[in-house]
Amino acid sequence: MTFVFGPQTCTDLHAGTQREWLVTDGLGGYATGTVSGLRTRRYHGLLMASGQQPATRHLALASLDPVLRLPSGATVRLGVHEWAGGAIAPEGHTLLRSFELRDGLPRWRWRIGEVVIERELAMVYGRPAVAVVHRVIAAPWPVELTLEALGTWRDAHGERYASGGPLPMRPTADGAVIADAWRIAGPGWEPAGEWWNGAWTREEAARGLVPAEDLWLAGRFSAALERGAEIGVTAWAGDLSTAPPPATEVIAVARQRARTVVARARPADTLEATLALAADAFIVGARPAPDVVAGYPWFGVWSRDTMTAYEGLFLETGRQEEGRALLLGYGETVSEGMLANTADTGRTEYNTVDAALWYLHAVRRHVARTGDTDLAATLIDRLDAIVDAHLAGTRYGIRVDENDGLLAQGCDGVALTWMDARIGGVSVTPRQGKPVEVNALWVNGLAAVATLRESVGLDATRVRAIRQRAMTGFRARFPAPAGWLYDVVDAPEGDDATLRPNQLLAYSLPDAPLRGEPLPPAIGSALLTPLGLRSRAPGDAAYRGRHRGGPAGRDMAYHEGTSWPWLIGPYAEAIVSSGTELPDLLGDIKAHLSEWGIGSVSETADGDPPHQATGCPFQAWSVAEVLRVRRSDS
Repeated sequence: MTFVFGPQTCTDLHAGTQREWLVTDGLGGYATGTVSGLRTRRYHGLLMASGQQPATRHLALASLDPVLRLPSGATVRLGVHEWAGGAIAPEGHTLLRSFELRDGLPRWRWRIGEVVIERELAMVYGRPAVAVVHRVIAAPWPVELTLEALGTWRDAHGERYASGGPLPMRPTADGAVIADAWRIAGPGWEPAGEWWNGAWTREEAARGLVPAEDLWLAGRFSAALERGAEIGVTAWAGDLSTAPPPATEVIAVARQRARTVVARARPADTLEATLALAADAFIVGARPAPDVVAGYPWFGVWSRDTMTAYEGLFLETGRQEEGRALLLGYGETVSEGMLANTADTGRTEYNTVDAALWYLHAVRRHVARTGDTDLAATLIDRLDAIVDAHLAGTRYGIRVDENDGLLAQGCDGVALTWMDARIGGVSVTPRQGKPVEVNALWVNGLAAVATLRESVGLDATRVRAIRQRAMTGFRARFPAPAGWLYDVVDAPEGDDATLRPNQLLAYSLPDAPLRGEPLPPAIGSALLTPLGLRSRAPGDAAYRGRHRGGPAGRDMAYHEGTSWPWLIGPYAEAIVSSGTELPDLLGDIKAHLSEWGIGSVSETADGDPPHQATGCPFQAWSVAEVLRVRRSDS
């Protein structure tokens, strides 16, 4: 799909800044911003470079502001910034004629009377490098175009200020090395070296975070241009001695790569093509194996998200070989039956009860769809070790209860399920005991291991017996008098009958304990929204319908009413498996593709109407599950 917005959206700062674009480098770095060009987040910029881990990012080039000089001597500034005092200056967005996202690459056009200026940008795949091209589309006479390079060098989640002193600058033949960390190059370079104080990011203010920072005017590029002429600028981190290819070449290569990514997925229509390209943004290169960024602009790698999204990101897009390498890499992280969850904090953490169970599911789906029994043979010892560790008991009280065969988990101070928000170290939804989706995954995972053992000629009698016991326990323990399933049984306060969407996995997974049975009607009537399923039902005293405000307010609502698009996948699968006609779920999502993260699916949305998108505008498992359902439906 190509997304086009005209002046009514581009020139309206409310409408234009609600829509964000993203271009990634295949390493976890990116360029991102808004249709109107205004930076509204601390994460917005043209070069956000990743480090040793995808999440260890630093902002380098924040913006490249065009300044047009006409033959009359008049100067027209085409950039746009908001400042701490409330001023919007300059107001170049008012001259935008259009914004277009084609092949995943953004293009802006400004009209200044008879003059039309165009900007395109792309990143170098596999390098922390961005290329930006400005060209004159129409002009009755030559014009002079200057590009002001505003940057910094700071952690993606932080700020930098003039009080810390000037950024070191070392001149090069065509630009400068800045902060000994990144380099910028282009024609007609003139160094500057001054701080612009008080750049304001309104989304950070709304999220209760520090909204102001200072930006470093490193210098200016300039050229006299006639109609059809262009000026290209590149900026990069990493190996500063090796320049990227020319900017126009970078854009052409990126466009061709995008078309190749889409073609490999063999989409049936433009919706599938758009989702396949969106999926590409989350897959990052070998470190030492491919991995998945959970969401942009702030998340890094989280194994739960990776395994949940695996089928949609890899198997629905023709990327089985990359997926195979990822599964092998994660197999090396298995410890005490648990899968490493994240290294975003600087150390490898094992703090999830379900990632290893999703891993069993992902391996089984890979082998089932590719026939790759060699992978099953290579990993079977790891998979057996996961089952044995859960039977014997592992970290955080994760263990199988001998009385009913169900999986229990939890201890004070940790939140091990996907509902893992914490405030001040206290879990908002601790869910200690036997969570319904964890036990659905356990039953499904045991079937996966049994099937994989049989596929390589090994006996699966023991594993199937363990599964049967868990099945019997599940069917006996989880049905609640209210007509749906308990969310948690054997919790410290007793069985929890809160109506949540977690029970969807009991109906939707391939070997779920209730696969094929009708969903409880309350799930659709109380939880389903145009952008996924609510995490708690309205009418419940603890329900929070708006995912807004400061960190504590957002975390409190995160799993207490907020809608989650990724749950459309399990919901649709459960509906179809029961023989019920699937409602038009994806029509709403198709409309959403142009409302928030353009061409992608958001992390969350408000539970209350109008269900405004929240969280990350670009989320891996949201895209993956929508694509998976779309492909299976078509």
